[in-house]
Amino acid sequence: MDSGSTVAPLPEVPALEDPMKLRKFWLGFAAALLSMGLMSPQAAVAVQYDIDSANSLQVVVNKHRMLNPPSYVPASLTRVSTERLRSEAATAYNSFVKAAKASGVNVRATSGYRSYSQQQSLYADYVARYGQETADTLAARAGYSEHQTGLAMDIGNASGVCALQACFADTPVGRFAATDGWKYGFIIRYPAGAQDITGYEYEPWHLRFVGVEIATDMKSRGITTLERYFGLEDAPDYLP
Repeated sequence: MDSGSTVAPLPEVPALEDPMKLRKFWLGFAAALLSMGLMSPQAAVAVQYDIDSANSLQVVVNKHRMLNPPSYVPASLTRVSTERLRSEAATAYNSFVKAAKASGVNVRATSGYRSYSQQQSLYADYVARYGQETADTLAARAGYSEHQTGLAMDIGNASGVCALQACFADTPVGRFAATDGWKYGFIIRYPAGAQDITGYEYEPWHLRFVGVEIATDMKSRGITTLERYFGLEDAPDYLP
């Protein structure tokens, strides 16, 4: 190197024991890289949110991303009808149900939080009935389920019509979830035509709470999966 050249000093990284300053530093660093074209928009979004911690509202769980720890249990769960959700998701879900009812649509909660052992039993039942290959497209293995986070709710119509079937999308509750769920921070986690990305068949009844900010951004940008939104690899199958 030419002895006369100078190198700009690297910014000082805040101490690890100050998480707020550290987060602010990395957000600024990511913004700078994005402005210089050295970071993709998806990567920049991923820096803004914690998608790895099991207790994060934005945690991404799929066949390549097991919960850590696999036996994770939310610190607190709130009763929602006959089911349970984390308090943030429960508050949003109740607002969603209230809005639906005001529009003449009656939403029924069918499956919220499931523990590791409950998911293990459910998955084993699917394997016994359909075989492992098909079961893996219908239910998550224990430790890989969004239901275990307390942020997911399967919904249905009060009449039970099209329960857990693709035709649910064309029912009153299915249509309301698709058109208005984002207003309350929910997305249809497993959209149609995305099995090669998410690993699961179309589930128009499966709502995942991600927060109004992300749900709104995904809708405005036409992004339908968390994998695409955060720039993650496709997860069609479990890793060896």
